[in-house]
Amino acid sequence: MSEFQLPQLSRNMIVIIAVAAAALLLLSKSIVVVPAGHVGVKVLFGDVQKETLDSGLHLVNPLLKIHDMSVRTQQISEDANVPSKEGLIVNLDVTVLYSLDPRSADKVYRTIGLDYENVVIAPSLRSVVRGVTAGYEAKALYTAEREALATQMFDQLEPMVEGRGIRLEKMMLRSVKLPQILSIAIEKKLEAEQQAEQMKLVLARETQEAERKRIEARGISDYNREVAKGLTDNILKLRGIEATNKLAESENAKVVVVGSGRNGLPLILGNN
Repeated sequence: MSEFQLPQLSRNMIVIIAVAAAALLLLSKSIVVVPAGHVGVKVLFGDVQKETLDSGLHLVNPLLKIHDMSVRTQQISEDANVPSKEGLIVNLDVTVLYSLDPRSADKVYRTIGLDYENVVIAPSLRSVVRGVTAGYEAKALYTAEREALATQMFDQLEPMVEGRGIRLEKMMLRSVKLPQILSIAIEKKLEAEQQAEQMKLVLARETQEAERKRIEARGISDYNREVAKGLTDNILKLRGIEATNKLAESENAKVVVVGSGRNGLPLILGNN
């Protein structure tokens, strides 16, 4: 083999290797895996494509850049000090569950970007919490109106984020911290109300017991009256004689005087 042929073969090998490497690179760029719970937003030279990629393996244009965006349920919490209707500062701990609408992923990426939580959701949540709380008295946040407050927050926040391609799932008011003086006053009031309710139960129970005793006494009185109607003198004498016979038959020492007792009944003396 001549000296001219050897460099020529080396150059051919280099070209083949380079082409193979380029082909492998293009192939690797063409194969995209979108993780579970995500959609892939396609961007070509800065132009965001309308169609998105579902989770799984895809063969795409190697010039495309794919951005994975989660469509799973996510949460954001806000710990805020906000004024109540009467101007007291109340501390609220609010948690919001939300998710990205897969159909709007390209719109969200184009108009907001990947950090849509801090750009849209967090500021909107702060605004709603402050606005809604200002319409309630502080003591109302300690009672059943707490749920009404969370519902009103949800109703106001939902259209604000839904129009931006984000689905609001649930809003939870996890804790409410009132000023210490107000908290003590409310707790004392609730304690007094509980004691009053307990006293009502005690009085109701005593009233029922008194009524039961009245009914029982009336029943005993009626019984005695009916029994008295049937106790004639002859029946009383018969019962007395039967009792005297039983006493006479007992082993105790006694003296029985026949016909000397009241109403002619036997008289029993001594029981030694």
